[in-house]
Amino acid sequence: MGKIYSRIDEIPEGKADESITEGCMVLEGGGWRGLYTLGVLDALMLENINLRSTVGISAGALSGLGYLTGQIGWGARVDLRFRHDRNYCGIGAIKRDKGVTGFSYLFKDIMKELPLDKKRFRETSRELAVGVTNMLTGKIEYHEKGKCNMSAMIRASATVPYVSRPVVIGGIPYLDGGCAEKIPFSWAEARGEKKIVVVKTREWAYTRDEDPLMLNDLMYHKYPEFVESMNRANAEFNELNEQLKVMHESGEVYVIAPSQPVIVKRFEGDMEKLGDLYWLGFNDAKAQLDAIKSYLGI
Repeated sequence: MGKIYSRIDEIPEGKADESITEGCMVLEGGGWRGLYTLGVLDALMLENINLRSTVGISAGALSGLGYLTGQIGWGARVDLRFRHDRNYCGIGAIKRDKGVTGFSYLFKDIMKELPLDKKRFRETSRELAVGVTNMLTGKIEYHEKGKCNMSAMIRASATVPYVSRPVVIGGIPYLDGGCAEKIPFSWAEARGEKKIVVVKTREWAYTRDEDPLMLNDLMYHKYPEFVESMNRANAEFNELNEQLKVMHESGEVYVIAPSQPVIVKRFEGDMEKLGDLYWLGFNDAKAQLDAIKSYLGI
């Protein structure tokens, strides 16, 4: 299996209760930086802060699974135990799934060992949506639990460009939702959600390089709308980041962002760095529990 995180036995476990708080949890992607999100969500679930709807992109879509089912520590155990399993992230994944993440292995094998609560997943009292990028239109699409094959959509949402084959669903090629929209705020905003909690995987000061990558044109010239969307995505992220900062300060939304610079890379393999990032998210959320509860009115 490979190396696992040395403190994995300290990861909290258990089940959040079935109480529901009105609001929407918005989860940014970021590859293995999603360990920050998992730490945040575990801290919230320990306090039974279970928002009615959740929307995620890329790693955020995967993180949303355990939050929806109320399984404290589930997502962290998957990532901190199986990161170096070649079938989950490595040559086995590339051979089987034509990408860097072994979704077949995750859904068929890992979930036998660390089962997802399917009964709670199927309950209609809480919602989950994931964002995927339609390569034909270049636009973000959001697909909701109960209205799609959610495992296929999560796979598409987290299928990293450049190093993965697109996921074809209904004849349409899809890639990582983050190609079009880095933070899935638009879904919550379009629904008119009155309470929105956003979990970022980069510190507030982080900005993205807005210069288009030549690689986009080289690899995806058959999909011009997709290339245009990718070329705009970083500038749109920077704009949204500034917008969220203003909205957080005014109390319109609540944003949880890393309290220190994130040094974990997108494909980070250092298990101790990944574990440390999980605890950063956990402790950041714990330190803000009173403010989060006040914002949510609970």
